[in-house]
Amino acid sequence: MNDSGIPVHQLPVHELSKRLENGELTCLELVENLLARIQKHDPLLGAFIDVYQEDARSTAGAVDMARASGHAIGPLHGIPVAVKDIIDIEGRITTGGSRVWKDRRSPFTATLVRKMVEAGMIVLGKTHTVEFALGSFGTNQHMGSPKNPWDLKENRATGGSSAGTAASVAARMAPWGIGTDTGGSVRIPSSWCGLTGLKTSVGRISVHGVLPLSHTLDTPGPMCRNVEDAAILYHLLAGPDMHDPKTMIHPVEDPFPKMQHGISGLKLARVPDSELEKADPENREAYEESLRLLQTQGAEIGRVELPNDFEEMGAHVGLIIGAEGFSYVGKYTDDPSLPVDDDVRPRIGLGKDISAKDYLLLLRGQQHIKQSFLEALDGFDALITPSTLQPALRVEDIDQSGTAAHFTRPVNLIEHCALSLPNGFTSNGLPLSLQIICAPYQEALALRIGWTFQNTTEWHLRFPGGLD
Repeated sequence: MNDSGIPVHQLPVHELSKRLENGELTCLELVENLLARIQKHDPLLGAFIDVYQEDARSTAGAVDMARASGHAIGPLHGIPVAVKDIIDIEGRITTGGSRVWKDRRSPFTATLVRKMVEAGMIVLGKTHTVEFALGSFGTNQHMGSPKNPWDLKENRATGGSSAGTAASVAARMAPWGIGTDTGGSVRIPSSWCGLTGLKTSVGRISVHGVLPLSHTLDTPGPMCRNVEDAAILYHLLAGPDMHDPKTMIHPVEDPFPKMQHGISGLKLARVPDSELEKADPENREAYEESLRLLQTQGAEIGRVELPNDFEEMGAHVGLIIGAEGFSYVGKYTDDPSLPVDDDVRPRIGLGKDISAKDYLLLLRGQQHIKQSFLEALDGFDALITPSTLQPALRVEDIDQSGTAAHFTRPVNLIEHCALSLPNGFTSNGLPLSLQIICAPYQEALALRIGWTFQNTTEWHLRFPGGLD
């Protein structure tokens, strides 16, 4: 608890930063608070695969000494973070969610982790992921499936593949975290766990040191409690890295100068009704209400005819992931003697029989679809959709041959960026979510629209009950 009466673990990052700076809170107090929550709640939730307790404590003590002597590195000095277990930290175990790699030690530190450490942040530990980061539900047969903090009575899925990061941030065991997104793996768990997640454009944040699934589609992104925190972490991590040539192409726009400028005059496209037919009724109602709210803030809502069906686009993504994923991990999934997740094996197996010619046709088709979408959305600032068709599913109700990525995979295919953020709750208290899709490298615009939405709503301020 602090002077404001708000528990430390409930404070957003930008508020934690202020309190560390003015001395209201020490870094060691913050770290001990979070470690205590992990010790109390993670045996049930299973978010973390490894917790760096002693390193976190010793680093926190060093942060407090540095701050006391006037040598703070910056506003993020001493802020803890949870990291998905496909991101390398030198000398640490990084399993990629696979028993095949249960003893794999990272040979070097990922660029994005290096940036966080150089800013003074403290890595609390690694979080569970779907095996090889290939799955939208968040389940893992051999390494453990995190539970969704929003329903402790039912065993509900977190969404995936960044399952543990979502559970850890939603349960206030970490103030924010890092996930990766190849077909929705930041946005789906953010949606189902009531978080704000940013799917960045490929090349915005370096993938150097991130275990690959799809060279074409992989991109890291922040998973946070609000848009402001997402903008902070995005701005820190985005930018050129000589180890990832894709990051050297487009300059990064600082999201903060325009983030609070409002959305008056922006043109936002609603998704065609045909794409909403399978949506849960409460989800659809929340979507319509969100559009009305954006309209009250001065945005113009328009209809658009999209050139491709989302389900077909999702299948296209699945084939690209299969082809590229098989080139990385096919030797494991193709070996029946190895302990590979029964649900992941066939997803990777999609790529086994894709020829070089067919693979190149897939990539050519991707670029054609991307161009068609850019033309269809010309004149609009963003496309607005739900993030998922339904709220978090009970694990026993999941059809692993399907996907929760109806609205997310198409965004990866057309190489746009997208922000997922809470826009309501079901009658039984499960989070619902809105997706703001902007053109490639327009993260600042997506964050601006999202900030306006959150400035006029309080959905993002709620947190799971039963975890105090």
